[in-house]
Amino acid sequence: MSGGAGFREGRLAIIAGGGRLPHDIAEAARGAGEDPFIVLLSGEADRDWSGFEHATVSVGDIAAVSALLRGKNLKRVVLSGSVKRRPEWRHLRPTLSSVVKLPSIVRTLFSGGDDTVLRMVIDLLEGEGCRIVGAQEIVPNLLATLGPLGRHAPSGEDLRDIAAGVAAADVLGALDIGQGAVAVGGRVVAVEGAEGTDSMLLRVAGLRAEGRISKRRRGVLVKLCKPQQDVRADLPTIGRSTVENAGHAGLAGIAVEAGRSLVLERDALVKAADEAGLFVIGIERAVRKDAT
Repeated sequence: MSGGAGFREGRLAIIAGGGRLPHDIAEAARGAGEDPFIVLLSGEADRDWSGFEHATVSVGDIAAVSALLRGKNLKRVVLSGSVKRRPEWRHLRPTLSSVVKLPSIVRTLFSGGDDTVLRMVIDLLEGEGCRIVGAQEIVPNLLATLGPLGRHAPSGEDLRDIAAGVAAADVLGALDIGQGAVAVGGRVVAVEGAEGTDSMLLRVAGLRAEGRISKRRRGVLVKLCKPQQDVRADLPTIGRSTVENAGHAGLAGIAVEAGRSLVLERDALVKAADEAGLFVIGIERAVRKDAT
């Protein structure tokens, strides 16, 4: 577990959306001697949190989050988990210090991409005197490592698809749209939008079933950090379900950015990929089309 000056300054808060990542972080923090407090986002958090001290707040209730941070002496905050819905403007509850920013908050929520919204959330929390901590600081072993994670490795054709996917994901990320792309036969056939990776893969499976994507060529899913992304929040993440959906889409494998992506349920993910004949590989951002 990484540390640093002030690492233990104040209690750790985990603002939890959906998925298993928040729970993994909480368990790891507890194993390192922390007593994390969990701030559950109503309608988003979907795990059993009965073993942790927690409270539920509505998405957009800045005042309630601020009160919890002050009342529990929560000085470090991890943002983790998925948030499927943005709050409506009438459900926003700003603090006195943030009320002057309300017009900007509303504009960002309804016109900004995910990265823009996250930067706004980080700014608001830092304005409450908190330090935002990346999930990788609490659970560094979740980071993707360079090279294959299982038995299988990409072929030459797969490497060309990875290069095409990297180019598309770079553009997509720079536009603050998404983090993932699927390339088949050197051609980008799908990019990730607000629906998320799993839904994109289901779309690819449907396109293949309809004959709009070649059934002879398999293809690759690529996930990268956005070029401008604050790595303290929303790192690209894959889990066992990503492998399963990639298999259903007929893909040959998955490539993620080493050191800047999270791999959940690593053992289960590798086992599922090995059994399905898929590769999962950590890559550097620049991938040559002629790589071997």
